[in-house]
This record gives sequence, structure tokens and C-alpha cells, in this order.
Amino acid sequence: MSPTDQALNLSESEALFARAQKVLPGGVSSPVRAFGAVGGSPPVLVEACGAHTKDVDGNLYLDFVGSWGPLILGHSAAVVTDAVLAAVKQGTTFGAPTPNEIGLAERICGIYPGLERVRFTSSGTEAVMSAVRLARGATGRELILKFAGCYHGHADWGLVAAGSGLVTFGKPSSAGVPPSVADKTLVLDLDDEEAFDKLMDERGDEIAAVVVEPIPANNGLLVQREEFLHKLRLRTAACGALLIFDEVINGFRVARGGAAELFGITPDLATFGKVIGGGLPVGAFGGRRDLMEHLAPLGAVYQAGTLSGNPVAMAAGIAALDALDAQDAWSRLEELGAAFEARVAPVLANAPFPAKLVRVGSIFWMSLQDGEPPRRADRIDPAAAERYTGIFHGLLRRGISIAPSAYEVGFLSLAHTEEHFDEFATKLADTLAELG
Repeated sequence: MSPTDQALNLSESEALFARAQKVLPGGVSSPVRAFGAVGGSPPVLVEACGAHTKDVDGNLYLDFVGSWGPLILGHSAAVVTDAVLAAVKQGTTFGAPTPNEIGLAERICGIYPGLERVRFTSSGTEAVMSAVRLARGATGRELILKFAGCYHGHADWGLVAAGSGLVTFGKPSSAGVPPSVADKTLVLDLDDEEAFDKLMDERGDEIAAVVVEPIPANNGLLVQREEFLHKLRLRTAACGALLIFDEVINGFRVARGGAAELFGITPDLATFGKVIGGGLPVGAFGGRRDLMEHLAPLGAVYQAGTLSGNPVAMAAGIAALDALDAQDAWSRLEELGAAFEARVAPVLANAPFPAKLVRVGSIFWMSLQDGEPPRRADRIDPAAAERYTGIFHGLLRRGISIAPSAYEVGFLSLAHTEEHFDEFATKLADTLAELG
């Protein structure tokens, strides 16, 4: 597949989206897909292969969304689809232990720093929700500390000052979250060591867990200083609170052992999603054995799921992780990321407004404002969203798919090539010239 500049005909997509709005809230199953932040009607996708997607109208896109991160191997990677097809023939779900569940658990525990036991879920939201419950059960404390702009799924506690879809639509928190739940969630700004130290001095012995995306990637790409992350580890350990790394996006993408390996920090608990399912719905949380043994059936913290550890998703996860290991994927992803940056950063430097590329490995974001790229959510200029809208539609018309929100990040995969990056850079330059 190779897209060319195209005057988009989205007539079939628009007709399907009109139908969807009659039976799905907003026409979608996840808010950002509705294009509310950028305007227009979303292409309805029917096919994908490698680095490309295709919609019902036959338009082809060079894709940098990658289903929001899990597709490190690219779309429809043969090793994953072959494993899925083989597993499906043996049964889609048993509600019972399976060899694949054990095999994937062994791989994850063997890769991630400090992980001795893992429990599978069906989504990242479930994984973080369960890890927080476990932290409360294990410590006997109620308070959770999170950071503004970090997104930890859509469980009630995590929707206080969250990122992702909430910030896309300009809402700091969700309706439907009772004050009694919100009161148990403390919120600080990222990259504010003084405020963190003050809170830990005053209330550290009441806090069950400090939850953080070590590389926040749901409210822009807010790259944190290592010193700040190490401070979180030091202070939580000192007061008996647990440190939870939300690695749903970072895990098995920024390094083989996620951000924990990248920064040399071992959290008490970590949560995963995206990559470990090879593109299928999977989540997991894990940590030290003594903590994980608080979970039922061994302990008093209940967590369950009929489809958790289902054989199809487990087979996809094993195939994906094995393929990544076999290809030394993380070295290659860094090479690809550097090649992408070398082509795109100079184009953004010549934009008609302030623009910089922010990149960690194979994750990227365009910071469309003056000064250094922000490290915390409240430092993002609202004007950046308007600038992004023009870039988004200009690229889409030219056959390039990026996230339909200024606050979401982009992803590279092993299916991308340097020729793809040349195409992106050329079409970005054309778009920016058009906007200028």
C-alpha cells in the first residue's frame, strides 16, 4: 500500500457515521474517535496492513496512530495474526486456566524489573483500577495521589484532573464521579518537587499509593526529569506508600522493561496494556509477591474477570513479545525514532508558528508553543489545539493519519521505514506552507 495526495471522498464514511450516531453515543465507542476536537467526520476504517490503513471509501493512509500504541510490529503482523487464528480454532474463551496465560505471565515477569507475580485483566483501565484497590488493601490506607494530566483509565478515582479524552474536550474531571470518591484522590502538578515534598511531609502516612505515568503520554508527551521520578520512589518508600507505575503506554515500548528499565526505578506495582496483547484487548498489573498475594484467592482483595487471560489474547501477546525479542526491537525503534526526528524536527522549526518535536523512543508529539516543551499539563498553551487542527486536516487530506487531538501522541512501528518518514516530512512541510 502507498497513499498519494488525495482529495478525500468520505461519502461512505459519512453515511456510516450518520447511522452510528443513531445507535452509539456520539457515534463512537471511545470519545476521541468522533473528531470533536478537530472537526469533520471520521473515516470509517475497514483494513490495515503494516504502516497503512484503509477506509470504506478506499482512501489509504500512512498511519501514525497505531491503534493508540499497541501495534509495535505494525498492523496485521503475520506472527500475531497466525497465532490468533491458531488459538481461535481451539476456542475463544474457557473461563479457566490456559497454557498461554501461564506462558505470557512468565515472559512479563521475566522482563519487567521487580515483577514477581502478575494478574491479567481485559483492559488498562481494569489493570490500574485493580492495582489501586490492591494498594489500599495491602496498606490499609485510603488516599491515592495522582498527577494532573496523567490518564489512568476511566475508573472513578482516576478521572479527577485526568488527561486523554477529558482534556481533549476541555473537561478537568468527569460528571458522575461522587465527591466522596474524589475526596480520596489527591492531585498535584507534575514536576513540582516542592509541592510533593510538602504533601508527603504532611500526609505521607495516609497515602496508600502514588500513581504516575512515568512518561505521561495522554496530555501531550510530558517528558519528566529523572530526578523527579526518583524522588517519588524515595519518598514513597520512606513513608510506606506504594509507588505504582502506569505503564499502559510506556510498558514494552520505550524499552524492553518499560520506563522502569529506562529510568532505573523499580516500582512496587506496575500496570500494563496495549503492547502485551499484540493488538487484542489485554491489561495486566503486577508487582512483588508479598503484595500480589493480597489478591483473592490468596488474600482479601477481590479482583476477577471472565475474559481475563483468555487464550486468544494470550496467544497474541506471546507472539508479539517473542517477535519483539527476536528482532531486538527496542534498539530498532530508537533508530527509527531518531530517523523520524531528523526529518521532522527541521520542518517544524520552519513552521509559521512555534513548533517542536518531542520524542521518547518511538513515541512522539508536536509541541506547538513558545519555549521548551512542557513537563506539566497546565503549561500547555490552549492555542496549540487550534494550530494542531490545521495540521491534522492538512495531513489527512494528503493521506497521513495522526491522532485527532492535539493532546494525544503519535506512535512509530517496526513496519515504518525511512521512506515513510520522508513522506511524512514532505507532506507536513506542504501542510505548514498552506497554513502559513
